[in-house]
Amino acid sequence: MGKLQVFEITLNNNKTVYSPGESVSGILKISTAQPIQCKEIKVNCQGFCGVTSKSNDTDWTEEEQYFSSSVSIADKGTLKDGEHSFPFKFLLPAAAPTSFEGPYGQIIYRVRAFIDTPRFAKDYKIEKPFSMTNTVNLNEIPGIQEPSSSSVTKNFSYMLVKNGTVELKAKTNMRGYIAGEIIKVFAEIENKSEKSTGHVVASLMQKITYNTKKPTNDLRSVAEVEGPGVKGGQKTEWKEQIIVPPLQLSSLTDGNLIQICYYIQVYLKYPEVSLTLPIYIGSVAVDPTQPPPSRTGPPMPAPRNNPTPAPAPSPVAAPAESAPQTLPPRTTPKPAPKPRPRSSYTSPSAPPSDLYPELPGVANYSEEMPKSPLHGSQTPVSPNAFSYAPGLSFKQKPSSLGPSAPPLSSSTIPQDTNQMSSSASLPPNNRSSAYPHELPPPYEDGCNI
Repeated sequence: MGKLQVFEITLNNNKTVYSPGESVSGILKISTAQPIQCKEIKVNCQGFCGVTSKSNDTDWTEEEQYFSSSVSIADKGTLKDGEHSFPFKFLLPAAAPTSFEGPYGQIIYRVRAFIDTPRFAKDYKIEKPFSMTNTVNLNEIPGIQEPSSSSVTKNFSYMLVKNGTVELKAKTNMRGYIAGEIIKVFAEIENKSEKSTGHVVASLMQKITYNTKKPTNDLRSVAEVEGPGVKGGQKTEWKEQIIVPPLQLSSLTDGNLIQICYYIQVYLKYPEVSLTLPIYIGSVAVDPTQPPPSRTGPPMPAPRNNPTPAPAPSPVAAPAESAPQTLPPRTTPKPAPKPRPRSSYTSPSAPPSDLYPELPGVANYSEEMPKSPLHGSQTPVSPNAFSYAPGLSFKQKPSSLGPSAPPLSSSTIPQDTNQMSSSASLPPNNRSSAYPHELPPPYEDGCNI
């Protein structure tokens, strides 16, 4: 390997699956046989999506970046021979989609490290992939507790002669499920012909749309059940159950490069009649005790300019029924003390301050905005790791990780296995990247600097 003997990234606790809002931390380990001149050593954490119109092609035609954060560990200088450990830490965004890998696109999260060398010398780079698992709470979807239902009628013809009709009705017990739950499918088939139908089939379908200039749809059946047909002139009710396997979560927002949706397809093999029942696959199960969310959202609250009802301006506004039968002679009432009742049509340009009391913790707020831990510099590196070359300047970055950053260590770092856990929390079909590439030829073989 020449001058560079060890160049690897190790995530703390060998963790490979993260959730939005968590922090990714680890150590970059470098071991050199000879001093290496470098312009910069940096670590980058990135999440992005790429899609293509060709199967199993990583030359993306469309890309979408979710986040990218870099931290510089060291500037221009000379890295001494020996072992060196550089800690790093990144904060993941609160909203990021679940990792995904398909034939026409991927959602990738990774930590990369770079050693930028002077001109004419080969740069060194390595990456460590990790997975992101987002949460889809089915209880936040309007109408999730209602059944998904549909019906269709098809003409039944034999030898180009109309022989009657077949009516198919189907529904599910609700609209949202998680892995391991059971989808209950109910179907009603009425055969108004003289011939028997083919078998009835219910399939759980997954549809993945890759949004390029010409969108590509990847449609497949992930589970299927089958029942007998219906004889001519008969009506049959059919009930079946489908267990939901571990699947990618449904996409709830539009505009992403990769969209994932699910539905139950109920159809007869003969005649060709089918219908679809849209459903959602989430990570938080439907709770029947919770009130379902409104389809149109909560009603907007009415404006409250006056916290208390304004007093009547004069006794004339009182109902006639409540007035006494004998009234004294009326005199012109004195004007009510200010403030006067405000008209709903002409309002002052600025509301009086007495109607809007100060909110606690808002008017007196004077704190500075907290700085994101993503844009700070790194913990100081041990001065023994670098020596200055003549004519070169080496700037040490100030600390930003704080006391929570792992201490520098020159001890041997255990090799990280790139294998992921096979638990249900892992997104299916994730594979490690092809990195690291083969390291460049020895430094002595390059051009002299």
